[in-house]
Amino acid sequence: MAQSTNALLLGDMTNPQYHPLQGAMDELKEIFGETLELTVTEDYGKLRASELAPFDLVISYSDAWQIKKTREEVAGLLSYVSNGGGLLVIHNGISLQCDPELAQLIGGRFTGHPAYTELSFHKVAGAAGHEIMQGIEGFTMEEEPYRFDLDPIGERTLLMEYEHEGERWPAAWAHDFGLGRVAYLMPGHHNPSFKNETYRRLIRQAGLWAIRRGI
Repeated sequence: MAQSTNALLLGDMTNPQYHPLQGAMDELKEIFGETLELTVTEDYGKLRASELAPFDLVISYSDAWQIKKTREEVAGLLSYVSNGGGLLVIHNGISLQCDPELAQLIGGRFTGHPAYTELSFHKVAGAAGHEIMQGIEGFTMEEEPYRFDLDPIGERTLLMEYEHEGERWPAAWAHDFGLGRVAYLMPGHHNPSFKNETYRRLIRQAGLWAIRRGI
């Protein structure tokens, strides 16, 4: 792993399916400030092992739902995390699930969502002591209510849930993967999602946890 704190932000600017990277990119640069040196790319070839070597963290805001990665790209990201790299996946960044191995890496698979609406997010009681959740309380925002099938084999810590249609649904989780760490955060449909101060703190803390930096 590189000694400096470098992060690769992966998303789609030229041909996004639903979520262009540009807005999220600007917000993430503000959220992490000087803590991370962000390199922004829409080149999925950057997932190859040799390309990931300089980075401490990969942030996925990928919006390529139907595009499978090459075997070298899939193996590169798996190897990167299992050997100690950090992975932070935000909202549509879970589109990496197009490759089943990467769905297992993330810990779940997106299955669809009802209409965009106001949602209340709640901290899961059992996650109160998790580093990512320090100082985080519930919040409300308008968002796409993503639904997931969580990996039945892998272990994870469920951090937050949201309320919708009288039930609570997973909204954030984190887990170890080999020597590395993975965190998934559901909100992030567009710029307003990143303006919520509590969520900004959650993003920052999830990224720092993934690279084992103090929060």
